[in-house]
Amino acid sequence: MLHRTADELHPVIHFPGDTPPPVVDLTETYDRERLRAMTWAIGRYNEVRTQAMYSAPQYDAARRVHMGIDIWAPAGTFMHACADGIIAACAYHDEPGNYGGTVITRHDTLADAPLWILYGHLSRQSAVQHTPGDAIETGAVIGTLGEMHENGGWVPHLHIQLAWHAPKQADYPGVVRLDERAAAVQRYPDPRWVLGPVY
Repeated sequence: MLHRTADELHPVIHFPGDTPPPVVDLTETYDRERLRAMTWAIGRYNEVRTQAMYSAPQYDAARRVHMGIDIWAPAGTFMHACADGIIAACAYHDEPGNYGGTVITRHDTLADAPLWILYGHLSRQSAVQHTPGDAIETGAVIGTLGEMHENGGWVPHLHIQLAWHAPKQADYPGVVRLDERAAAVQRYPDPRWVLGPVY
């Protein structure tokens, strides 16, 4: 159980205007050019997505359930820590379809148990500027969204994912198999806990 509501936390990302961007439905189609033209958009948590989105070799046909929230925004957009914590892990994953710059933070005061937050598809510099164990303060810049050449080859966006367990490395599965869905939603809670009602 969280000790604070999302409106008591620092925004992870500052949206243009007063309302979150539109939500895109990725259950049947994945249109890169449409997302690029929109600039700002939201992709849902626990969504069973079209397999067309996950064509890189590390995905198999059954990995389609999205365990984070995606926020499409311009490359270079700042990502912030929602609360005090530490850097738990960071790495640059350069394979196509992977996270690119990745930072995971640990927060011990947000809930009854430690909570980890993965920020994926950041710039390479975002990953290499941190050292695991470094303290971070509320509102600190975690990193910036990466360009396509450094974020795994995606239209620039943040993949934010929460977890109740420590990472073995700077990674959590961003999509899981349909038969893993029930267990995964227990391990990876809805990011709206920290983002607020983005949809």
